[in-house]
Amino acid sequence: MTSQLAIRCSVFRGGTSKGLYFHFGDLPSDKETRDAVLLAAMGSPDVREIDGMGGGHPLTSKVAMVRTSEREDADVDYLFLQVWPDRAEVSDNQNCGNLLAAVGPFAIEEGLISSTGATTNVRIWMENTRSLAVATVQTPLGRVLYEGDAHIDGVPGTHAPINIEFLDVAGSTCGSLLPTGNVVDVIDGIRVTCIDNGMPVVCMAAEEVGLSGYEDPPTIESNQSVCELVERIRLAAGPMMNLGDVTSATVPKMCLLAKSQHGGAISTRTFIPKRVHDSIGVFGALSVATACLLPGSVASDIAGIAFSEHAVLDIEHPSGYFSVTLDVRYDGDAVAVEHAALVRTARLLMRGDVFVPSAVWPDR
Repeated sequence: MTSQLAIRCSVFRGGTSKGLYFHFGDLPSDKETRDAVLLAAMGSPDVREIDGMGGGHPLTSKVAMVRTSEREDADVDYLFLQVWPDRAEVSDNQNCGNLLAAVGPFAIEEGLISSTGATTNVRIWMENTRSLAVATVQTPLGRVLYEGDAHIDGVPGTHAPINIEFLDVAGSTCGSLLPTGNVVDVIDGIRVTCIDNGMPVVCMAAEEVGLSGYEDPPTIESNQSVCELVERIRLAAGPMMNLGDVTSATVPKMCLLAKSQHGGAISTRTFIPKRVHDSIGVFGALSVATACLLPGSVASDIAGIAFSEHAVLDIEHPSGYFSVTLDVRYDGDAVAVEHAALVRTARLLMRGDVFVPSAVWPDR
């Protein structure tokens, strides 16, 4: 018996995150053993993740599991798992739109779907939120193209664009676009808008918690009173958003908003949930952009943009901006999201085997 097990794995940068990509069949079928394997693969719990592949930060300690889908409306299934560097926990209670960007390339590279020409549409069933996305991957000569002219803030250089269209993600986690039933709620004396268009997010004005909204992430993280207030609001918002007790959960995300500084729709600082994001997550940006188009919301009051049934909104964040395209339908005070799309990039970094101690998967 060898002391280590080799498990087939690819490493991709997807959007502004990085993670390990596995076939479902290459990991244990029972959750307890699977989680133990993934913790070992990442080197968690350890804030440096020095004994594994994790990067010591939630954005670089992520996992995507992919398989051929049995659904008629999807090509592949995708399950996202967050591995926490600082504790022995693997969470599946949120989606990740950044790792989603590399699911299409992974599926094509691994032969789960064949290329169809200059571009290949990959229909992806997102298991975490039970919703669909369609990724358009550049595939000239039948192979995934990674080089190109598309730039996304938070990633150096340029790469081939991956266009992602989201189908019916409104309320995919909380059950409705406005899970509390209100455009504005007051929690701990702070006005908030609780929204779910792919990611449960609590929007609030940065100035109401004592910040300008333009501070860098380390400065916000060092402000203990602000962090404690934001966490109290998050814990109170969880049950209101149909998420139950969120003490150990990764959702809802908390987003501090301020007027745009660089010509975008709005400026953001996002807790994920206890670290402050260096940019903003894909679905987080989608939910904030939607809130900007919602009359009377905290976000729309700050953004002050003209309401439109078709809008391209640049959501500013600490390392640049994130462009979201939205089509909405207004029916009195109600808003229905009919279409949402954005552009990401991805790159294959490595493929081979990741090694874990054989003791964590004794039945292998």
